[in-house]
Amino acid sequence: MFTGIITAVGQIKSAQDKGDGLHLVVEVPPGYLDDVALGDSIAIQGACMTATELTDTTFALDISRESLNKTIGLDKIGSVNLEKALRLNDRLGGHLVSGHVDGVGKVAHFATVANDAYGSWLLQIEAPKALAPFLAYKGSIVVNGVSLTVNKTQDSQDACLVDINIIPHTLENTTLGKLKQGDAVNLEVDLIARYVARMLETQSNTEVKI
Repeated sequence: MFTGIITAVGQIKSAQDKGDGLHLVVEVPPGYLDDVALGDSIAIQGACMTATELTDTTFALDISRESLNKTIGLDKIGSVNLEKALRLNDRLGGHLVSGHVDGVGKVAHFATVANDAYGSWLLQIEAPKALAPFLAYKGSIVVNGVSLTVNKTQDSQDACLVDINIIPHTLENTTLGKLKQGDAVNLEVDLIARYVARMLETQSNTEVKI
């Protein structure tokens, strides 16, 4: 489990073919891996991966073709958001995140908020229509591994347009500041919303027994 609070920005240094997928080597800031062991989980751009090799400043992982087909930004050299797995005694600064990408969205608009002295940016994302039931005003969404709050939703025939406010701190400490219109992004819906939707789907046909 994760929280969607990015703990470092790393760099994919190499991506080599391995089986039907890829073998990635990710460079991290000094000291970042001091408390990481082989087999630990690290979320990369919102996707949970397993560390298979460790050095002082790099870790390696194997990513399957299925994961590559369901995500974006994990198949080439570039900057990536990182988060180590949640400990039971950690602060839950964001929200409960599984590290399983539910869909790939597209940046529809990304620009500074007019007349905002604080320097906030408005990020609008076209989410797949299938995710619309899980997206709600003041609910949570994960974008490339970052826990964010939904400020507005607007449904269309083919997608759900989501408005998100991005503060300067988030822009400076994640890869979100590099986004531009048309970019694809990894999305994960709120875990609790997923279970509520499933309960509502089945309650009319199944008696729930505790």
